[in-house]
Amino acid sequence: MLSEPAPATFDLTQEPWLPVQRCDGGEEELSLLDVFAQAQNVRRLVGDVPTQEFALLRLLLAILHDAIDGPADITDWQELWDSGLPIDRIFSYLDQHRERFDLLHPSQPFYQTAELRTAKGEVSTLDRIVADVPNGLPFFTMRGRGVEHLPFAEAARWLVHAHAFDTSGIKTGVVGDPRVKGGRVYPQGVAWAGNLGCVFVEGDTLSQTLLLNLVAFDTDNLRIKPDQDRPAWRRPPDGPGQTDELELSRRPAGIRDLYTWQSRRVRLFHDGRKVTGVILTYGDPLAPCNRHQHEPMTAWRRSPAQEKKYGLAQVYLPREHEVSRSAWRGLGALVAGRVVGGEQRGEAAAIVRPRILDWVARLTVESDLPSEFLIRARLIGAHYGTQQSVIDEITDDAVTMPVVLLHAHDHRLGQTAIDAVYDAEEAVGILGDFAADLARAGGDEAEPRKESARHEGFAALDGAFRTWLAAIKPDDDAQELRTAWQQRAYELVSRLGDELLRMAGDPAWEGRVVESKKGQSLWLNASAADLLFRARLRAALPAARPKEREPLPPDVGEVSDPVEATS
Repeated sequence: MLSEPAPATFDLTQEPWLPVQRCDGGEEELSLLDVFAQAQNVRRLVGDVPTQEFALLRLLLAILHDAIDGPADITDWQELWDSGLPIDRIFSYLDQHRERFDLLHPSQPFYQTAELRTAKGEVSTLDRIVADVPNGLPFFTMRGRGVEHLPFAEAARWLVHAHAFDTSGIKTGVVGDPRVKGGRVYPQGVAWAGNLGCVFVEGDTLSQTLLLNLVAFDTDNLRIKPDQDRPAWRRPPDGPGQTDELELSRRPAGIRDLYTWQSRRVRLFHDGRKVTGVILTYGDPLAPCNRHQHEPMTAWRRSPAQEKKYGLAQVYLPREHEVSRSAWRGLGALVAGRVVGGEQRGEAAAIVRPRILDWVARLTVESDLPSEFLIRARLIGAHYGTQQSVIDEITDDAVTMPVVLLHAHDHRLGQTAIDAVYDAEEAVGILGDFAADLARAGGDEAEPRKESARHEGFAALDGAFRTWLAAIKPDDDAQELRTAWQQRAYELVSRLGDELLRMAGDPAWEGRVVESKKGQSLWLNASAADLLFRARLRAALPAARPKEREPLPPDVGEVSDPVEATS
């Protein structure tokens, strides 16, 4: 039986390959043409993993930016917001560059280097590009037997993902790459987006999401050279090795260049029906140091250690997401470019919020975007392990909030939201100290109990805070909002304290002598710990306590020393 002939093309503009969730909840795959044409009825992209969704969204943004060569300014953006995506211009653009979107093109395949080969002609398995298959650790994946082949559509998605989030480690050496030593290329870091704590803004539909992230080229705090800023498919196809260093030193020229940055050199192999193998190696390096005026989709942190190391006045690095920290707990860095307690640590000026949120803040003043309009700040990030050679975990979280919190000139409500996060952190910290005190009173280890209580505290406040935040209206009174939050937080945390006390056990109620950090021997039992917990919680959430402040328990100052010693 004769095998089927190899297809001449797999045209990404025509073939379905982008997985989406429709507004009615249904899911399907769409082509590039269809995803733009139907964006108003699509809720969001749905990647095979969350990081893939981020990479695909950036691809769509690069296409849209380039198709309209803009928006040049707020006026251009407002016209798009009012009238919708310019489908005719997008279709014409994709048709013009159709050859460069062919996954199987013989000389310039999409996001690949056609002549890529090793000295011995080896081809690697597809585990190299599929992120849910850690190399050498197949028992950590749902694909227990590895990846022998991929449909063209899925391979295209993983190809885009590899350029954004590929791991570091030793790579295959290819002919023509001067970096090869002994058939290998030694570690040069993760692909560009792997450095980031990725942040983007979601609307109700994919169309809104694209437009909300479509930064105008006249944005002050982003370096964009419209005449030089081109996506990968409008540049000559890459050969083996990296681009000339002098040219790289002038790039990225803008967000179109950056969103399609070719961090790797890749070649897919197929048998005419499916992709069967891959060559993957390093492409164009891009150091994350001081790229805060190029990359809008991450927060940035100042690095005194790197400043000292390189003798530079300022060094900013991407601020990665914490795996165990909910998105709303980092609201200060998103809304105001600072973190809770930053002033006390002299850190306020060291945090730069994502430029994409600066852009939305600009829209609150210069566009007709309604101040009650709700957005979701979506946080995605890859967390690497073993010298960045595998992806251990992927962060995917979001916080829904009205755009008025980002208002460029009126900071009242944004500050109130930040203060409410501080209230939550304080209340949960007090709950953790209470759990530690009960453990010490009963003769148990304090730290495990403390961490468990903190985890339960944040879990209890999570839904309540998100509901409170999303319900904020532009004309709300800031003080009343914070009072309502403190009352809700007090109720939830106090209830958890009741449960801790109920579970304390007889030894904790009997108590014991503990040593304070000052070396004093003091008596601590469940009753004293409970009195201290209530007093501290009322002090941290003053709007939740009775008008007549209740007196502190006797000797509370003495009892607080051993508690502080557990903090």
